[in-house]
Amino acid sequence: MHVPLKRPLFARLVALLALVFAGHAHAVDWSALSTEQQTVLSSYREQWTGLSAEQQSRLALGAERWSNMGTDERRAVRQKFRSWQQMPPKRRTELLQRFESFRALSPDQQRELRQRQQQFRQLPPERQRELRERFRNLTPDERARALERMRQRQGAGTRGGTGAGKPNTNRQGR
Repeated sequence: MHVPLKRPLFARLVALLALVFAGHAHAVDWSALSTEQQTVLSSYREQWTGLSAEQQSRLALGAERWSNMGTDERRAVRQKFRSWQQMPPKRRTELLQRFESFRALSPDQQRELRQRQQQFRQLPPERQRELRERFRNLTPDERARALERMRQRQGAGTRGGTGAGKPNTNRQGR
């Protein structure tokens, strides 16, 4: 069953998708957009020529991705977007900064970080809570030293480590 979205929410959702999946920017003429992209981006039509090439490119890419998503994927994205909207602005800013830090990593570092996150998610919930709590309870200096030790261990055992500042959950207390 297709659930219609309010236009402003839908447009913001596409804009968020575009930001997350941004590619190389180039100006996009409105007439060059597919019919589906134009439908998805209809709330931007009047202001399209006033948008920067980067904004146009991001929006076009986001609309294309949205159009290619299945019903379940769209439902999941809508739910994440609702959660995003309900977050306090400070938390959203923190998450955007973390995302930008992640994007600044090399592809190998991003892959390594994704693998470690997957390993962490496979731990039992109680173990995840325990590791998070141990990390939170460190002083800033202890946390910095622990992260540096982890980076050094990763650098010795991998192709350069992630340097991403995540605790190595496989080595703590096993």
